Amino acid sequence: MAYDFSKIKAAVAATEKWLADELSSVRTGRATPTLLDAVQVEVYGSRMSLIEVASITVEDVRSLYVAPWDKSQIKPIEKAITVADLGVGVGSDDKGVRVSFPELTAERRQQLVKIVRGKLEDARVTLRGERSRTMDDIDAMKNDGAMGEDDAHRAKDEVQKIIDAGNAALETLVEKKEKELNG
Repeated sequence: MAYDFSKIKAAVAATEKWLADELSSVRTGRATPTLLDAVQVEVYGSRMSLIEVASITVEDVRSLYVAPWDKSQIKPIEKAITVADLGVGVGSDDKGVRVSFPELTAERRQQLVKIVRGKLEDARVTLRGERSRTMDDIDAMKNDGAMGEDDAHRAKDEVQKIIDAGNAALETLVEKKEKELNG
């Protein structure tokens, strides 16, 4: 019986997506709306993501403009961005909130590269866990007689190829982010 690799392939894809999402929140010196995705605003008695209460536009390379749907929410939005501690300048006017991104220092770039590398390691640990679970499944199938020795060996080789491809994709994401940080 052939082994179904769809679970591990889905897990690898989910890990790649997780890392891409995590890396998008690491500030590079360019202003992108995704940097504000994690900001939660206290409005109407509940916490909502910033994108649910305002539009975010790029003004120039180092600034964003947040225009709330309801102008009475300017102060809560300004407070939420400040509390998020993104290392940005925040100022408001009667129409919205301007978010300014300062130039990155060499020291800050090094810190961000360490953060990015840490997230890469977290993703690798996740892949190793998936590989281990899948290898255990294959061994269990072989021991139960549902899979022959040769099939089990081929299945394990295929699992390793999937994990290697996943690790290569993760590494590519991190290399791209490091270029952005150092570029």
